[in-house]
Amino acid sequence: MFILGLTGSIGMGKSTTANFFRAAGVPVHDSDAVVHRLYEGEAVGPVEAAFPGVAVDGKIDRARLAEKLVGNPEALKRLEAIVHPLVRAVSERFIEEQRARGARVIVLDIPLLFETGGEKRVDAVVVVSAPADVQRARVLSRPGMSAAKLDALLARQLPATEKRARAHFVVDSSRSFDSACAQVHAILRAVAALPGRRIS
Repeated sequence: MFILGLTGSIGMGKSTTANFFRAAGVPVHDSDAVVHRLYEGEAVGPVEAAFPGVAVDGKIDRARLAEKLVGNPEALKRLEAIVHPLVRAVSERFIEEQRARGARVIVLDIPLLFETGGEKRVDAVVVVSAPADVQRARVLSRPGMSAAKLDALLARQLPATEKRARAHFVVDSSRSFDSACAQVHAILRAVAALPGRRIS
């Protein structure tokens, strides 16, 4: 089984690219979606214990949590120390399930793949990217987003140039959906001939 790691900074088109992989029949593990589920289940207790007042009606209130994290790198590290191992455990179960089903290729969609050392867990990395001006225009058009918030988010992530340099494949999302979809299919054709390190 060949494991692709999918990543890209905010506003680069990673979610759309993940959907192109799904449409091609490739199982995709969405780390962000797992975090959302954990904030309504397994992570509620430990996160509330570390950041009192962030749980509302048995779920983590992301806005309240965000207030605790603003300008506080140590708080962010505490949160990541709680959440990342939980997400990792879910992803490992996903890998085993897909291996048992005989999947040839799977995708781990991990926003902070390089930042968390996730590239060591995959056979190749796909980075979704676009020019900086396209990225900023996309993100700043989102409700509640500001230039300051965007800059704070980008400060947590590796620069896009470094991500592209470390990628095995780059999807340029600045053109049409058809172009991005074609790039995904080209990647799948390329990896079809490659042996995964985790073939059982």
